[in-house]
Amino acid sequence: MKICIYGAGAIGGYLGVQLMLAGADVSLVARGAHLAAMKANGLKLLIGDEERVVHPRCTDNPTELGVQDVVIICLKAHSITGVLDAMQPLLGPNTRVVTAVNGIPYWYFYKHGNACEGATLESIDPGGRQWKELGPERAIGCVVYPATEIEAPGVIRHVYGDKFPLGEPSGEKSAEIEDLSALFEKAGLKAPVLDSIRDEIWLKLWGNVSFNPISALTHATLDVLCGDPGTRAVTRAMMVEAQQIAESFGVKFRVDVDRRIEGGRKVGAHKTSMLQDLERGRPMEIDPLVTVVQEMGKLTNVPTPTIDTVLALTRQRAKVAGLY
Repeated sequence: MKICIYGAGAIGGYLGVQLMLAGADVSLVARGAHLAAMKANGLKLLIGDEERVVHPRCTDNPTELGVQDVVIICLKAHSITGVLDAMQPLLGPNTRVVTAVNGIPYWYFYKHGNACEGATLESIDPGGRQWKELGPERAIGCVVYPATEIEAPGVIRHVYGDKFPLGEPSGEKSAEIEDLSALFEKAGLKAPVLDSIRDEIWLKLWGNVSFNPISALTHATLDVLCGDPGTRAVTRAMMVEAQQIAESFGVKFRVDVDRRIEGGRKVGAHKTSMLQDLERGRPMEIDPLVTVVQEMGKLTNVPTPTIDTVLALTRQRAKVAGLY
């Protein structure tokens, strides 16, 4: 199985090391100092006191790699449209595309089975380009739960977690997804094949839609954000609105809203990815995590007054910082 990880940053690099050590034929697409370091010294993964090093094929030019069996997209969701042309040499008629990204993926309404079947979402797929150029029929859903970080160019630090649930948009258990799941398991990763991957996507997004923008506005860590009565109330209101939207599309939540918030509080003094991006001067994932929920609310006529307010403030915060 030839696998290309497109976006070999913190999560992509973690996946790359683990899959290579399991014997997979892995190539990495990266850029800048991180790519240069990997070419010179290999890719290093730090897990606790253990150090794992691999020497993968890595490039910033996907034409060098040829057609792949699987392309795992590990980019920030707002970056995908900008590299669609560059991805094309990797895609053959049987290539599968795994969306290991935060938020709602481009293929969401493929084989969905409701009135929105075949619809694209402008906030995460402008002009429907991902739908047309990647193809929803290639897609495999993936929810990313581990936390990792680039400690230095070519060096990935694993913080916690090893779970990457997978799922076909149709809910089927194809031979391809079973093989991919088995490879992940061989690599020491938990990758159960779910028959309702959209439920899992929403469970993670449920926290992201609220925790991320509120933390970017307040600079509060999760324990503070979820423990303070004021910010907890705003968080809860956003999550209730999101839940109403998701349930209108048939999504089932396996925990209630207060348990989900409490889970966030127990994570402790953790900075959300959006707050980290703001502090580091990187573009913030506002559209894939928040705007898309607002857009889906409009599709279903579910009002989102709290999401609308927090989104407007977060966009302005990002614009002032030059990050939107």
